[in-house]
Amino acid sequence: MDKQLKIALPKGRLLGETAALLQGADWGLTGYHARARLYRLESEMFPNLSAKVFHEKDIPIQVAIGNYDLGICGLDWVEELLVKYPSSAVIKVKNLEYGEGVLYMVAARSDGISTEEGLVRIATEYPNLAESFALNRRLRRFSIFPLWGGAEVYPPESAELALISGKAGKRSFGYDLIPISEVLSFNAALIANKNSWQTKDLSQVLASLGDGLSADRKQPSSAGVRSAPSEKPVISPEARRGKDAGATVRLALPDGHQQQPTLRLLNRAGIEVDDYPSKRGNRRPVAKLEGVTIKVIRPQDMPLQVANGNFDLAITGKDWLREHLYQFPPSPVAELIDLKFGKVRIVAVASKDLSVTDAYSLKQLNAEQSVPLRVASEYVNIADKYARDNHLGMYRIIPTWGATEAFLPEDADLLIENTQTGRTIARHNLKIIDTLFESTACLIGNTNSISSSSKRKRIKSITEMLRRAVENG
Repeated sequence: MDKQLKIALPKGRLLGETAALLQGADWGLTGYHARARLYRLESEMFPNLSAKVFHEKDIPIQVAIGNYDLGICGLDWVEELLVKYPSSAVIKVKNLEYGEGVLYMVAARSDGISTEEGLVRIATEYPNLAESFALNRRLRRFSIFPLWGGAEVYPPESAELALISGKAGKRSFGYDLIPISEVLSFNAALIANKNSWQTKDLSQVLASLGDGLSADRKQPSSAGVRSAPSEKPVISPEARRGKDAGATVRLALPDGHQQQPTLRLLNRAGIEVDDYPSKRGNRRPVAKLEGVTIKVIRPQDMPLQVANGNFDLAITGKDWLREHLYQFPPSPVAELIDLKFGKVRIVAVASKDLSVTDAYSLKQLNAEQSVPLRVASEYVNIADKYARDNHLGMYRIIPTWGATEAFLPEDADLLIENTQTGRTIARHNLKIIDTLFESTACLIGNTNSISSSSKRKRIKSITEMLRRAVENG
């Protein structure tokens, strides 16, 4: 290999089996294992090959735009990219025969399937595949709810269908959901950038993984992806009435690391919630409050779900509320209470090796460049507004799904990131050049629900209980 090669490797669910594969191929990536904290790796077998570890969902995008020559990820995420951007420069090279799964369209067992009338709401982490499914099945009216996770908790109250992943042959899911269609079967796969495939010598790398692929310079086939045949889904009237009726107040609580401080706040407010946080993964805890239902969802999803009426109240972060309002300024979502916990700073981050100290010096440096500034962030709309407000010149936003600090300096020039102490940023040879704002947890509400005569009293009662708890905390 006479040219530098770069491969993007997955963290998370595929890490163990991918590490075993590469160990068997004798690549010498000693830092790639389940407890690894390194993002950049060098191969002892191939001196010109370097690797970086990403969230699996980021890998097809990184390969498509040419930041990486090769990548290993699930073909579900490759198809999620290709179904919307079919001309993307991604080639499916090899089915790696592990990480098997199926994307299922599921519905609540109790709601039945009987009629095509009404709006069909689909909740999923795979919005492009969900839209393709709905169009192919000629659903008359549908709405896609793009999520960061936890789609299985949405039917039947907050969506009629959910597109989720599971093992092959699965016949039932949690929350009494059943599959009504197999949308896609997938495995882990080796993928390549189209230009790299055509211009770089990948023969030694491919040969080390077996099957004589080094001799095949033609674009490979779909690497085993198949869409399973299925019936056209039809949803019952009972399912379409999934939204809680009448005066019931729907409250969303956060999953993840904000659960414990949220529970402490609820306890101070005198609001008892059974099975939250749940050791068994229950996302429907029960509150000892009459006329209140609770679901546990991702904080990132809350503003949009409150805006579309699936929830009346939610506890999320000001960062995610602002991210939502920058994208949808007329949204009916408003902050009701600053809950004072979960404080983080939203910051602009650059490599310590870059000679910039603030937004102005970054603007000056970018003016001297002939290529767009690459801005990576989970906060796509906040990042876009920051670049525009600071007149950074030509720029490109790179959406990410975690481990954003791994992108600098090779794959991005600037990060818009959250931090509590800044220690993780410093540990990765990065520096904060600007603070955009501080974020804390907050109670948000749908202004239409707040003004509803049937819900106003209960919403006011919950709000006042939480307000007193904050003031007395």
